[in-house]
Amino acid sequence: MQRRLVILTQGFARSLKAKTAVSLLRYRPDQIVAVLDHQEAGGTAQEVFGVGGDIPVVGSLDQVTGADTLLIGIATPGGVLPNELRSTILGAIRGGLNIESGLHAFLCDDPEIAHAAYEAGVTLNDVRKNDERDVANRKDINDTCLRIQTVGNDCSVGKMVVAIELAEALNKAGRDAAFVATGQTGIMIEGSGIPIDCVVADFINGAAEKLVLQNQHHDFMVIEGQASLVQPRYSAVTLGLLHGCVPHGLVMCLEMGRTEVYGMEHLTIPPLKDIIALYEQAADPRFPSKVIGIAMNTKYITDTALIKDERQRLRDELGLPVCDVIRHGPDELVRAVDDLHHEHSGGGVLK
Repeated sequence: MQRRLVILTQGFARSLKAKTAVSLLRYRPDQIVAVLDHQEAGGTAQEVFGVGGDIPVVGSLDQVTGADTLLIGIATPGGVLPNELRSTILGAIRGGLNIESGLHAFLCDDPEIAHAAYEAGVTLNDVRKNDERDVANRKDINDTCLRIQTVGNDCSVGKMVVAIELAEALNKAGRDAAFVATGQTGIMIEGSGIPIDCVVADFINGAAEKLVLQNQHHDFMVIEGQASLVQPRYSAVTLGLLHGCVPHGLVMCLEMGRTEVYGMEHLTIPPLKDIIALYEQAADPRFPSKVIGIAMNTKYITDTALIKDERQRLRDELGLPVCDVIRHGPDELVRAVDDLHHEHSGGGVLK
């Protein structure tokens, strides 16, 4: 039975923290009854988030009918639960709504919230909670399934969106492709996956390998990347995922105009050429991989001439296809994947 969701952003709708809400509104609008945000009440999702059409933004759960789940639509630094959301969550529980959360702070471990849920007979679904305890073995990986991973020059640059758009475009072009979710929002959208950034460090590679083994019956898989090798906070997750999913090809994602590390604005992002070389060197010792295209996120840029010039500059500098998968469509990346597939056709089983 399909969920009927209220997406909670409550005061964070206009910030990057609302990326979970934006993604659900983009890819699962048919499941969403309303967005709950008192600061934006009276508008539509399209007006507030740029996606979601006429889905209403309301200021109170009293204005919502037909929902069964309140989904927390924000991603906070460190995954903590903002205090200002607590009363809303408790009110939703008392109103009989299940709660779905992708935060690192598990609601089921919060005594007040867990007790309220027990009393109300509703479910708390902490998407990041997992018990992954397998190490990577590098056995029985089917090399005829082409593995593409999205990577980034920083976190929060659109790796999940690029992976979804590329997988969907491959399927529309007649290929058999799977989107493989490795983060909480991707899991909420796809209904499957493993939250790699919440797996115990020794088992990150094994969890990534598990996802590969689960999806290698497809001809292609597009694996959602996490963070960045040059992101000082989260680089360990990035490296474990890269080594665990042994991709044939990488799609480098970036946000146009961003020059400083997200959340650490005193640090600059290294040159893109250097970052590409770092990813390829990191992959090389066990399973060589190369960057086959650039996905540039131009969401915050309105000057189309500036976007066109930057796109061409990157093409000239890197000799790679460059596109914004939302603004331009992902066709250039589809062709790059097809070219790589042609190179690798006739493979076998990776031992």
